[in-house]
Amino acid sequence: MKKYTVGLLVVAVPLSAIAQVVCALGPGAASFKPYENQRPSGDALQLAERVNTAVKAICTPNCPAVALFRNTTAPNAVLTLDGGEGKLAYSPQFFATVYQGFGDAGVIGIIAHEMGHALDDAMGASWIRGDWTPELRADGWAGCILAKSRFNPADLQAALAALAKYPAPAHPAWSLRLPAIRDGYTHCGGEAASFDSGKSKGKPK
Repeated sequence: MKKYTVGLLVVAVPLSAIAQVVCALGPGAASFKPYENQRPSGDALQLAERVNTAVKAICTPNCPAVALFRNTTAPNAVLTLDGGEGKLAYSPQFFATVYQGFGDAGVIGIIAHEMGHALDDAMGASWIRGDWTPELRADGWAGCILAKSRFNPADLQAALAALAKYPAPAHPAWSLRLPAIRDGYTHCGGEAASFDSGKSKGKPK
């Protein structure tokens, strides 16, 4: 039995297959077991639906489909490709930690980055710079998703702080990531003043 949504496809049964890791936000990707994917929690599903709403405003009607799973072996959050289908698996403990530190907005920021990889794979954009790495392109798309999420300045800063705190091993320095996120945010209708309102010289606090 499957439940379909725009952007994130929530699959009610676990699927077992060998998956190619596109992005892992924590250590231990080698220990990740995709066949242990399980139905996401209700809380995670609600936050994914909020990301779906933002994604729908970006790419309808050709949004990429990504399946959302809960998996205790996930390296924090991990996006995989399996036969052309994207799968986003999250560690319940990781999402709980992000929520405790940064609230709903922090978890949405994490999902937005992972969904950014799927958007980058599915569509192009004139504002994406040719010299950006895949992680910077995903950051740019995450900024676009955050703009479409209509966050207030405090929630936006919480999302940025979560992204800064939990990078992928392949991520460049935050000083490079933040401008990419900002570019996506402003090109997708976000106000630069809101983005910059709580920004410090280093990472968001």
